[in-house]
Amino acid sequence: MSHNPVSLQTFFNYFRDRRLLTIFIFGISSGFPWVLIGSVMSAWLKDEGLSRSMIGLFGMVFGAYSINFLWSPLVDRVKIPYVTAWLGQRRSWLLCCQCVILLGTLAMAFVDIGAQLYLVALLALVIATASATQDIAIDAYRIDILDENESEKMSAAAAMATCGWWTGYALLGAMPFFAADIPGIEWPDVYLALALIVAALIAYVFVANEPLSNREHVHEQLEHQYQQKLQQHSNALPLVLKKTLAWLGVTIIEPLRSFFAKNGVKTAIALLAFIFLFKIGEAFLARMSIVFYKEVGFSNSDIATFSKLGTAVLTIIFAFLGSLFNARFGIVKGLFISGVAMAASNLMFSWIAVAGPKLHLYALAIILDGFTQAWSLVAMVAFISMLCDRAFSATHYALLASLGNLGRTLLSGYSGVVVDDWLHGDWSTFFILTALMVLPSLLFLYLIRKRLYQLEQQYHARSAKVKE
Repeated sequence: MSHNPVSLQTFFNYFRDRRLLTIFIFGISSGFPWVLIGSVMSAWLKDEGLSRSMIGLFGMVFGAYSINFLWSPLVDRVKIPYVTAWLGQRRSWLLCCQCVILLGTLAMAFVDIGAQLYLVALLALVIATASATQDIAIDAYRIDILDENESEKMSAAAAMATCGWWTGYALLGAMPFFAADIPGIEWPDVYLALALIVAALIAYVFVANEPLSNREHVHEQLEHQYQQKLQQHSNALPLVLKKTLAWLGVTIIEPLRSFFAKNGVKTAIALLAFIFLFKIGEAFLARMSIVFYKEVGFSNSDIATFSKLGTAVLTIIFAFLGSLFNARFGIVKGLFISGVAMAASNLMFSWIAVAGPKLHLYALAIILDGFTQAWSLVAMVAFISMLCDRAFSATHYALLASLGNLGRTLLSGYSGVVVDDWLHGDWSTFFILTALMVLPSLLFLYLIRKRLYQLEQQYHARSAKVKE
Protein backbone atom coordinates (compact mmCIF):
# COMPACT_ATOMS: atom_id res chain seq x y z
CA MET A 1 0.00 0.00 0.00
CA SER A 2 1.45 3.38 -0.99
CA HIS A 3 2.35 5.98 1.57
CA ASN A 4 3.36 9.59 0.96
CA PRO A 5 6.36 10.23 3.25
CA VAL A 6 7.17 13.67 4.63
CA SER A 7 10.64 15.14 4.25
CA LEU A 8 13.05 15.19 7.19
CA GLN A 9 13.02 18.98 7.31
CA THR A 10 9.23 19.09 7.36
CA PHE A 11 9.09 16.45 10.08
CA PHE A 12 11.50 18.24 12.41
CA ASN A 13 9.71 21.54 11.80
CA TYR A 14 6.63 19.98 13.41
CA PHE A 15 8.36 20.11 16.79
CA ARG A 16 8.58 23.90 16.69
CA ASP A 17 4.83 23.94 17.30
CA ARG A 18 4.16 25.10 20.89
CA ARG A 19 1.14 22.81 21.09
CA LEU A 20 3.47 19.81 21.03
CA LEU A 21 5.24 21.15 24.12
CA THR A 22 1.89 21.17 25.91
CA ILE A 23 1.29 17.59 24.77
CA PHE A 24 4.71 16.68 26.21
CA ILE A 25 4.01 18.21 29.63
CA PHE A 26 0.56 16.66 29.83
CA GLY A 27 2.28 13.37 28.96
CA ILE A 28 4.40 13.82 32.10
CA SER A 29 1.19 14.28 34.09
CA SER A 30 -0.13 11.06 32.57
CA GLY A 31 2.93 8.96 33.34
CA PHE A 32 3.75 10.19 36.82
CA PRO A 33 0.84 8.50 38.68
CA TRP A 34 2.25 5.15 37.55
CA VAL A 35 5.24 5.97 39.76
CA LEU A 36 2.98 6.72 42.72
CA ILE A 37 1.01 3.48 42.58
CA GLY A 38 3.32 1.38 40.41
CA SER A 39 7.10 1.15 40.68
CA VAL A 40 7.53 3.07 43.96
CA MET A 41 4.67 1.25 45.65
CA SER A 42 6.02 -2.12 44.46
CA ALA A 43 9.41 -1.31 45.98
CA TRP A 44 7.80 -0.10 49.22
CA LEU A 45 5.65 -3.22 49.52
CA LYS A 46 8.67 -5.42 48.78
CA ASP A 47 10.69 -3.68 51.50
CA GLU A 48 7.79 -4.24 53.90
CA GLY A 49 8.01 -7.97 53.26
CA LEU A 50 4.88 -8.57 51.18
CA SER A 51 4.88 -11.61 48.89
CA ARG A 52 5.21 -11.45 45.12
CA SER A 53 1.61 -12.62 44.77
CA MET A 54 0.35 -9.83 47.03
CA ILE A 55 2.41 -7.21 45.19
CA GLY A 56 1.08 -8.49 41.88
CA LEU A 57 -2.50 -8.33 43.14
CA PHE A 58 -1.93 -4.74 44.25
CA GLY A 59 -1.66 -3.99 40.54
CA MET A 60 -5.39 -4.65 40.26
CA VAL A 61 -5.93 -0.97 41.08
CA PHE A 62 -4.75 -0.27 37.54
CA GLY A 63 -8.01 -1.84 36.44
CA ALA A 64 -9.36 1.72 36.54
CA TYR A 65 -7.43 2.35 33.32
CA SER A 66 -9.21 -0.59 31.73
CA ILE A 67 -12.73 0.53 32.52
CA ASN A 68 -12.38 4.31 32.25
CA PHE A 69 -14.30 4.15 28.97
CA LEU A 70 -17.41 3.59 31.13
CA TRP A 71 -17.31 7.20 32.33
CA SER A 72 -15.40 8.72 29.39
CA PRO A 73 -18.62 10.13 27.83
CA LEU A 74 -18.93 12.35 30.90
CA VAL A 75 -15.55 13.92 30.08
CA ASP A 76 -16.90 14.76 26.62
CA ARG A 77 -20.24 16.12 27.80
CA VAL A 78 -20.39 17.12 31.50
CA LYS A 79 -19.34 20.62 32.45
CA ILE A 80 -17.83 21.02 35.92
CA PRO A 81 -19.57 23.97 37.62
CA TYR A 82 -17.56 27.20 37.48
CA VAL A 83 -14.32 25.43 36.52
CA THR A 84 -15.36 24.57 32.94
CA ALA A 85 -16.52 28.15 32.32
CA TRP A 86 -13.12 29.32 33.53
CA LEU A 87 -10.73 26.81 31.93
CA GLY A 88 -12.73 24.98 29.26
CA GLN A 89 -13.92 21.38 28.93
CA ARG A 90 -10.56 19.61 28.70
CA ARG A 91 -8.52 21.63 31.20
CA SER A 92 -11.29 21.72 33.82
CA TRP A 93 -11.31 17.92 33.99
CA LEU A 94 -7.51 17.89 34.06
CA LEU A 95 -7.38 20.29 37.00
CA CYS A 96 -9.93 18.44 39.11
CA CYS A 97 -8.33 15.03 38.51
CA GLN A 98 -4.86 16.29 39.33
CA CYS A 99 -6.09 17.84 42.59
CA VAL A 100 -7.45 14.43 43.64
CA ILE A 101 -4.10 12.82 42.75
CA LEU A 102 -2.30 15.42 44.86
CA LEU A 103 -4.50 14.78 47.89
CA GLY A 104 -4.10 11.01 47.53
CA THR A 105 -0.30 11.32 47.33
CA LEU A 106 -0.15 13.48 50.45
CA ALA A 107 -2.36 11.03 52.32
CA MET A 108 -0.06 8.15 51.31
CA ALA A 109 2.80 9.83 53.15
CA PHE A 110 0.96 9.57 56.47
CA VAL A 111 -0.26 5.97 56.28
CA ASP A 112 1.23 3.14 58.35
CA ILE A 113 1.55 0.54 55.61
CA GLY A 114 2.08 -2.30 58.09
CA ALA A 115 -1.10 -1.61 60.07
CA GLN A 116 -3.25 0.03 57.39
CA LEU A 117 -2.60 -1.95 54.23
CA TYR A 118 -6.28 -1.70 53.29
CA LEU A 119 -6.05 2.10 53.44
CA VAL A 120 -2.97 2.07 51.19
CA ALA A 121 -4.93 -0.02 48.69
CA LEU A 122 -7.88 2.39 48.89
CA LEU A 123 -5.67 5.44 48.33
CA ALA A 124 -3.98 3.67 45.42
CA LEU A 125 -7.41 3.00 43.90
CA VAL A 126 -8.40 6.67 44.32
CA ILE A 127 -5.20 7.84 42.63
CA ALA A 128 -5.62 5.26 39.85
CA THR A 129 -9.22 6.30 39.18
CA ALA A 130 -8.36 10.01 39.11
CA SER A 131 -5.36 9.31 36.89
CA ALA A 132 -7.40 7.14 34.52
CA THR A 133 -9.97 9.95 34.24
CA GLN A 134 -7.19 12.48 33.72
CA ASP A 135 -5.88 10.34 30.85
CA ILE A 136 -9.25 10.58 29.12
CA ALA A 137 -9.00 14.37 29.12
CA ILE A 138 -5.30 14.37 28.13
CA ASP A 139 -5.81 12.04 25.17
CA ALA A 140 -8.83 14.02 24.00
CA TYR A 141 -6.83 17.25 24.39
CA ARG A 142 -4.03 15.86 22.17
CA ILE A 143 -6.49 14.93 19.42
CA ASP A 144 -8.51 18.16 19.66
CA ILE A 145 -5.52 20.53 19.76
CA LEU A 146 -4.49 19.53 16.21
CA ASP A 147 -6.67 20.74 13.35
CA GLU A 148 -8.34 18.20 11.08
CA ASN A 149 -5.96 19.17 8.24
CA GLU A 150 -2.89 18.29 10.34
CA SER A 151 -3.02 14.48 10.28
CA GLU A 152 0.67 14.42 9.34
CA LYS A 153 1.48 15.84 12.80
CA MET A 154 -0.27 13.01 14.63
CA SER A 155 2.86 10.83 14.80
CA ALA A 156 4.89 13.78 16.10
CA ALA A 157 2.21 14.44 18.72
CA ALA A 158 2.25 10.74 19.66
CA ALA A 159 6.05 10.95 20.06
CA MET A 160 5.74 13.97 22.36
CA ALA A 161 3.04 12.21 24.40
CA THR A 162 5.27 9.12 24.68
CA CYS A 163 8.34 11.16 25.62
CA GLY A 164 6.28 13.01 28.22
CA TRP A 165 4.85 9.81 29.66
CA TRP A 166 8.30 8.27 30.05
CA THR A 167 9.73 11.48 31.45
CA GLY A 168 7.06 11.34 34.14
CA TYR A 169 7.28 7.62 34.72
CA ALA A 170 11.03 7.02 34.38
CA LEU A 171 13.06 10.23 34.61
CA LEU A 172 11.02 11.65 37.48
CA GLY A 173 10.37 8.09 38.63
CA ALA A 174 14.11 7.54 39.18
CA MET A 175 14.25 10.20 41.88
CA PRO A 176 12.42 8.25 44.60
CA PHE A 177 14.72 5.23 44.13
CA PHE A 178 17.83 7.37 44.56
CA ALA A 179 16.20 9.03 47.57
CA ALA A 180 15.26 5.67 49.14
CA ASP A 181 18.95 4.70 49.37
CA ILE A 182 19.80 7.86 51.38
CA PRO A 183 20.20 7.01 55.09
CA GLY A 184 17.29 8.26 57.15
CA ILE A 185 14.90 8.62 54.20
CA GLU A 186 11.80 6.43 54.42
CA TRP A 187 9.19 5.76 51.76
CA PRO A 188 6.60 8.11 53.39
CA ASP A 189 9.19 10.92 53.07
CA VAL A 190 9.51 10.04 49.40
CA TYR A 191 5.76 10.44 48.91
CA LEU A 192 5.89 13.97 50.34
CA ALA A 193 8.48 14.88 47.70
CA LEU A 194 6.38 13.25 44.99
CA ALA A 195 3.41 15.40 46.04
CA LEU A 196 5.48 18.52 45.26
CA ILE A 197 5.99 17.25 41.70
CA VAL A 198 2.25 16.71 41.30
CA ALA A 199 1.64 20.28 42.48
CA ALA A 200 4.11 21.62 39.89
CA LEU A 201 2.31 19.70 37.12
CA ILE A 202 -1.02 21.17 38.23
CA ALA A 203 0.36 24.68 37.68
CA TYR A 204 0.85 24.06 33.94
CA VAL A 205 -2.88 23.48 33.42
CA PHE A 206 -3.36 27.22 33.85
CA VAL A 207 -0.69 27.99 31.21
CA ALA A 208 -1.97 25.68 28.45
CA ASN A 209 -4.48 26.81 25.85
CA GLU A 210 -7.88 25.15 25.58
CA PRO A 211 -8.42 23.47 22.16
CA LEU A 212 -10.88 25.06 19.75
CA SER A 213 -13.66 22.65 18.82
CA ASN A 214 -17.07 22.49 17.17
CA ARG A 215 -17.86 19.46 19.35
CA GLU A 216 -20.68 21.20 21.22
CA HIS A 217 -22.33 22.30 17.98
CA VAL A 218 -22.26 18.71 16.68
CA HIS A 219 -23.72 17.45 19.97
CA GLU A 220 -26.53 20.02 19.83
CA GLN A 221 -27.46 18.94 16.31
CA LEU A 222 -27.48 15.28 17.31
CA GLU A 223 -29.60 16.00 20.38
CA HIS A 224 -32.09 17.84 18.18
CA GLN A 225 -32.28 14.83 15.86
CA TYR A 226 -32.87 12.50 18.83
CA GLN A 227 -35.64 14.76 20.12
CA GLN A 228 -37.32 14.73 16.71
CA LYS A 229 -37.23 10.94 16.63
CA LEU A 230 -38.72 10.78 20.11
CA GLN A 231 -41.41 13.24 19.04
CA GLN A 232 -42.34 11.03 16.11
CA HIS A 233 -42.73 7.97 18.32
CA SER A 234 -44.39 9.55 21.35
CA ASN A 235 -46.03 12.95 21.67
CA ALA A 236 -47.02 12.22 25.26
CA LEU A 237 -43.50 12.33 26.68
CA PRO A 238 -42.76 15.47 28.74
CA LEU A 239 -40.27 17.88 27.18
CA VAL A 240 -37.82 17.45 30.08
CA LEU A 241 -37.81 13.67 29.62
CA LYS A 242 -37.27 14.03 25.88
CA LYS A 243 -34.30 16.31 26.45
CA THR A 244 -32.86 13.90 29.03
CA LEU A 245 -33.25 10.89 26.73
CA ALA A 246 -31.73 12.85 23.85
CA TRP A 247 -28.75 13.86 26.02
CA LEU A 248 -28.21 10.24 27.08
CA GLY A 249 -28.52 9.08 23.48
CA VAL A 250 -25.83 11.47 22.26
CA THR A 251 -23.61 10.81 25.29
CA ILE A 252 -23.77 7.00 25.42
CA ILE A 253 -25.24 5.55 22.22
CA GLU A 254 -23.94 7.92 19.56
CA PRO A 255 -20.19 7.40 20.20
CA LEU A 256 -20.58 3.63 19.78
CA ARG A 257 -22.81 4.01 16.74
CA SER A 258 -20.33 6.44 15.21
CA PHE A 259 -17.35 4.10 15.70
CA PHE A 260 -19.02 1.03 14.23
CA ALA A 261 -20.61 3.03 11.38
CA LYS A 262 -17.29 4.62 10.48
CA ASN A 263 -15.30 1.36 10.36
CA GLY A 264 -17.94 -1.29 9.70
CA VAL A 265 -18.92 -3.91 12.26
CA LYS A 266 -16.41 -6.61 11.23
CA THR A 267 -13.48 -4.22 10.98
CA ALA A 268 -14.42 -2.53 14.25
CA ILE A 269 -14.45 -5.87 16.09
CA ALA A 270 -11.12 -6.83 14.50
CA LEU A 271 -9.58 -3.52 15.58
CA LEU A 272 -10.79 -3.99 19.15
CA ALA A 273 -9.39 -7.53 19.30
CA PHE A 274 -5.97 -6.46 18.02
CA ILE A 275 -5.69 -3.57 20.48
CA PHE A 276 -6.57 -5.92 23.35
CA LEU A 277 -3.93 -8.51 22.40
CA PHE A 278 -1.05 -6.24 21.46
CA LYS A 279 0.69 -5.51 24.79
CA ILE A 280 -0.35 -8.35 27.12
CA GLY A 281 3.12 -9.93 27.19
CA GLU A 282 4.81 -6.63 27.92
CA ALA A 283 2.31 -5.96 30.69
CA PHE A 284 3.11 -9.21 32.50
CA LEU A 285 6.79 -8.32 32.37
CA ALA A 286 6.30 -4.72 33.53
CA ARG A 287 4.26 -5.59 36.62
CA MET A 288 6.94 -7.95 37.98
CA SER A 289 10.06 -6.15 36.70
CA ILE A 290 10.88 -4.22 39.90
CA VAL A 291 10.38 -7.35 42.03
CA PHE A 292 12.57 -9.31 39.60
CA TYR A 293 15.40 -6.75 39.69
CA LYS A 294 15.44 -6.77 43.49
CA GLU A 295 15.38 -10.58 43.74
CA VAL A 296 18.14 -11.01 41.16
CA GLY A 297 20.34 -8.69 43.21
CA PHE A 298 20.21 -5.19 41.69
CA SER A 299 20.15 -2.26 44.15
CA ASN A 300 17.64 0.60 44.24
CA SER A 301 20.31 2.82 42.65
CA ASP A 302 20.88 0.27 39.86
CA ILE A 303 17.13 0.22 39.21
CA ALA A 304 17.00 4.02 39.19
CA THR A 305 19.98 4.31 36.83
CA PHE A 306 19.06 1.63 34.32
CA SER A 307 15.29 0.99 34.47
CA LYS A 308 14.33 4.59 35.13
CA LEU A 309 16.94 7.00 33.76
CA GLY A 310 18.32 4.65 31.09
CA THR A 311 14.91 3.54 29.84
CA ALA A 312 13.58 7.09 29.83
CA VAL A 313 16.45 8.52 27.79
CA LEU A 314 16.39 5.66 25.31
CA THR A 315 12.61 5.77 25.02
CA ILE A 316 12.68 9.49 24.28
CA ILE A 317 15.32 8.98 21.57
CA PHE A 318 13.54 6.00 20.03
CA ALA A 319 10.17 7.76 20.26
CA PHE A 320 11.38 10.45 17.88
CA LEU A 321 12.85 7.81 15.56
CA GLY A 322 9.62 5.82 15.75
CA SER A 323 7.49 8.86 14.92
CA LEU A 324 9.81 9.65 11.98
CA PHE A 325 9.43 6.07 10.75
CA ASN A 326 5.64 6.28 11.05
CA ALA A 327 5.57 9.61 9.19
CA ARG A 328 7.68 8.23 6.34
CA PHE A 329 6.53 4.62 6.11
CA GLY A 330 3.20 4.41 7.93
CA ILE A 331 1.80 3.55 11.34
CA VAL A 332 0.95 -0.07 10.53
CA LYS A 333 4.56 -0.96 9.67
CA GLY A 334 5.62 0.70 12.92
CA LEU A 335 3.27 -1.63 14.81
CA PHE A 336 4.85 -4.69 13.17
CA ILE A 337 8.39 -3.65 14.12
CA SER A 338 7.48 -2.81 17.71
CA GLY A 339 5.71 -6.17 18.16
CA VAL A 340 8.78 -8.15 17.08
CA ALA A 341 11.01 -6.01 19.33
CA MET A 342 8.64 -6.66 22.25
CA ALA A 343 9.21 -10.41 22.09
CA ALA A 344 12.99 -9.97 21.76
CA SER A 345 13.28 -7.67 24.78
CA ASN A 346 11.34 -10.11 26.97
CA LEU A 347 13.80 -12.87 26.07
CA MET A 348 16.66 -10.65 27.27
CA PHE A 349 15.18 -10.64 30.76
CA SER A 350 15.05 -14.44 30.65
CA TRP A 351 18.79 -14.40 29.98
CA ILE A 352 19.39 -12.16 33.02
CA ALA A 353 17.38 -14.56 35.18
CA VAL A 354 19.87 -17.31 34.28
CA ALA A 355 23.07 -15.24 34.28
CA GLY A 356 22.41 -13.19 37.44
CA PRO A 357 22.88 -9.48 38.21
CA LYS A 358 25.35 -8.59 35.45
CA LEU A 359 25.16 -4.88 34.65
CA HIS A 360 26.19 -5.25 30.97
CA LEU A 361 23.26 -7.62 30.35
CA TYR A 362 20.98 -5.26 32.26
CA ALA A 363 22.13 -2.40 30.02
CA LEU A 364 21.52 -4.42 26.85
CA ALA A 365 18.05 -5.43 28.04
CA ILE A 366 17.22 -1.78 28.79
CA ILE A 367 18.30 -0.73 25.29
CA LEU A 368 15.97 -3.30 23.72
CA ASP A 369 13.21 -2.47 26.16
CA GLY A 370 13.56 1.27 25.49
CA PHE A 371 13.24 0.66 21.76
CA THR A 372 10.20 -1.53 22.34
CA GLN A 373 8.46 0.89 24.68
CA ALA A 374 9.02 3.84 22.35
CA TRP A 375 7.98 2.31 19.06
CA SER A 376 5.00 0.43 20.46
CA LEU A 377 3.63 3.46 22.33
CA VAL A 378 4.16 5.93 19.48
CA ALA A 379 2.64 3.57 16.94
CA MET A 380 -0.32 2.63 19.17
CA VAL A 381 -1.08 6.20 20.26
CA ALA A 382 -1.03 7.43 16.66
CA PHE A 383 -3.04 4.39 15.53
CA ILE A 384 -5.79 4.86 18.12
CA SER A 385 -5.88 8.63 17.52
CA MET A 386 -6.40 7.94 13.83
CA LEU A 387 -9.54 5.91 14.61
CA CYS A 388 -11.24 8.59 16.75
CA ASP A 389 -14.17 10.77 15.72
CA ARG A 390 -13.43 14.34 16.86
CA ALA A 391 -16.99 14.82 18.06
CA PHE A 392 -16.38 12.02 20.61
CA SER A 393 -12.59 12.09 20.94
CA ALA A 394 -12.57 11.45 24.71
CA THR A 395 -15.03 8.56 24.51
CA HIS A 396 -13.46 6.88 21.45
CA TYR A 397 -9.87 7.10 22.62
CA ALA A 398 -10.78 5.89 26.12
CA LEU A 399 -12.72 2.93 24.68
CA LEU A 400 -9.81 1.85 22.49
CA ALA A 401 -7.02 2.57 24.96
CA SER A 402 -8.86 0.83 27.79
CA LEU A 403 -8.89 -2.39 25.78
CA GLY A 404 -5.11 -2.18 25.53
CA ASN A 405 -4.94 -1.50 29.25
CA LEU A 406 -7.24 -4.43 30.03
CA GLY A 407 -4.45 -6.92 29.42
CA ARG A 408 -1.90 -4.61 31.02
CA THR A 409 -3.84 -4.31 34.24
CA LEU A 410 -6.44 -6.97 35.06
CA LEU A 411 -4.55 -9.89 33.55
CA SER A 412 -1.07 -8.71 34.58
CA GLY A 413 -2.31 -8.51 38.17
CA TYR A 414 -1.91 -12.31 38.22
CA SER A 415 1.72 -12.16 37.06
CA GLY A 416 2.96 -12.74 40.62
CA VAL A 417 0.69 -15.77 40.94
CA VAL A 418 2.15 -17.17 37.70
CA VAL A 419 5.71 -16.81 39.04
CA ASP A 420 4.92 -18.13 42.54
CA ASP A 421 2.32 -20.85 42.04
CA TRP A 422 2.72 -22.02 38.45
CA LEU A 423 6.46 -21.64 37.90
CA HIS A 424 7.66 -21.83 41.53
CA GLY A 425 9.90 -18.78 41.17
CA ASP A 426 11.34 -19.70 37.74
CA TRP A 427 11.87 -16.22 36.30
CA SER A 428 13.53 -17.45 33.10
CA THR A 429 10.49 -19.48 32.02
CA PHE A 430 8.22 -16.60 33.04
CA PHE A 431 9.91 -14.19 30.64
CA ILE A 432 9.89 -16.77 27.83
CA LEU A 433 6.11 -17.04 28.33
CA THR A 434 5.74 -13.24 28.12
CA ALA A 435 7.61 -13.31 24.80
CA LEU A 436 5.26 -15.97 23.44
CA MET A 437 2.26 -13.85 24.48
CA VAL A 438 3.22 -11.32 21.80
CA LEU A 439 2.84 -13.78 18.92
CA PRO A 440 -1.00 -13.91 18.70
CA SER A 441 -1.20 -10.14 18.24
CA LEU A 442 1.44 -10.22 15.47
CA LEU A 443 -0.48 -12.96 13.68
CA PHE A 444 -3.70 -10.99 14.06
CA LEU A 445 -1.99 -7.83 12.80
CA TYR A 446 -0.77 -9.68 9.70
CA LEU A 447 -4.24 -11.03 8.94
CA ILE A 448 -5.91 -7.59 9.06
CA ARG A 449 -3.00 -5.60 7.59
CA LYS A 450 -4.74 -4.77 4.28
CA ARG A 451 -7.72 -3.20 6.03
CA LEU A 452 -5.42 -1.25 8.34
CA TYR A 453 -3.50 0.13 5.36
CA GLN A 454 -6.83 1.26 3.89
CA LEU A 455 -7.82 3.01 7.10
CA GLU A 456 -4.48 4.82 7.23
CA GLN A 457 -4.86 6.00 3.64
CA GLN A 458 -8.43 7.19 4.30
CA TYR A 459 -7.27 9.10 7.39
CA HIS A 460 -4.67 11.08 5.45
CA ALA A 461 -7.07 11.56 2.54
CA ARG A 462 -9.66 13.18 4.86
CA SER A 463 -6.98 15.51 6.21
CA ALA A 464 -5.90 16.50 2.70
CA LYS A 465 -9.53 17.20 1.74
CA VAL A 466 -10.02 19.50 4.75
CA LYS A 467 -6.74 21.27 3.95
CA GLU A 468 -7.96 22.01 0.40
